[in-house]
Amino acid sequence: MKLLMLGGTEFVGRAITEDALDRGWEVTVFHRGHHAPAPGTTALHGDRTAPGGLDALTAGEWDLVVDTWGGAPTAVRDSARLLAGRVGRYAYISSRSVYSYPAPAGLAEDGPLVEGSPDAEATAYAEDKRGGELAALDAFGDRALLVRAGLIIGPYENVGRLPWWLNRAARGGPTLAPGAPGLPLQYIDVRDLARWTLDAAEAGHGGAFNVVSPVGHATMGALLDACAAETGGGAEFRWIDRSRLGEAGVEPWTELPIWLPEGELHDYMYGGDVTKALAAGLKCRPVEETVADTWTWLQELGGTAPQRSDRPAPGIQPEKEAALLAL
Repeated sequence: MKLLMLGGTEFVGRAITEDALDRGWEVTVFHRGHHAPAPGTTALHGDRTAPGGLDALTAGEWDLVVDTWGGAPTAVRDSARLLAGRVGRYAYISSRSVYSYPAPAGLAEDGPLVEGSPDAEATAYAEDKRGGELAALDAFGDRALLVRAGLIIGPYENVGRLPWWLNRAARGGPTLAPGAPGLPLQYIDVRDLARWTLDAAEAGHGGAFNVVSPVGHATMGALLDACAAETGGGAEFRWIDRSRLGEAGVEPWTELPIWLPEGELHDYMYGGDVTKALAAGLKCRPVEETVADTWTWLQELGGTAPQRSDRPAPGIQPEKEAALLAL
């Protein structure tokens, strides 16, 4: 197999690139040159947002292109149109955010979607991803695979959610834990996402798939226990009720990464139906493995994970946490 990876140097793109190399595939990485791609790849340089930025892709043929783009849909449109006659299949890493909010738990791929256009400039994340989906479909039709991922964690994470919890657990001592330990989570290890995407594309699957773990694959308590066990920092979790956290103005997801209290938003983010992806071979590793491997990777970096410039670093301030623990 010959793979063209559009943006394969960070997080999701890096994991897909490495999985393809492990399969013995021939991998070409098209990127802007800000980060080095994995050894063993062929690099092409260009900026999809600049005039002439796709010139490096005007020649060449591939069996599969994987695109992780999350900005203006026009970038996906232009890439897909340019490659449609020279690439077998197009896998677009989308998001479950394309579903209209609110959405009930158990929503499958045929649920209502946000508006989007392949000809739009960047507006908002959900609409941009939907526009990217439409751009891929316009150019490739049933040869387009739409990978609607949920929360993505694991090695190479550059958003900071799981790395924050790992570093907090490593500091040890009394540690704020949100809500209840039995709260079910739904996420995908980036390596499981990579494996499924390449397997599905190679098998000829097309259309939309919710690619995330089954509901309750892990719980908030299991995730934090794994962080404590792996780091050995002696974190003593103090579970604080969601109502008290709300009264204190604590923001779910941002100040306490990954956590969402039960209710409408939790159902939307952590309640997707994954029957279709499971039938197509999705397998999800245990949360303990994801946590352990992410901690190993984080230690290799000296404890500081890369942080995307367009995303604020998550995590509650120590002073605010201490004040809550003191109540």
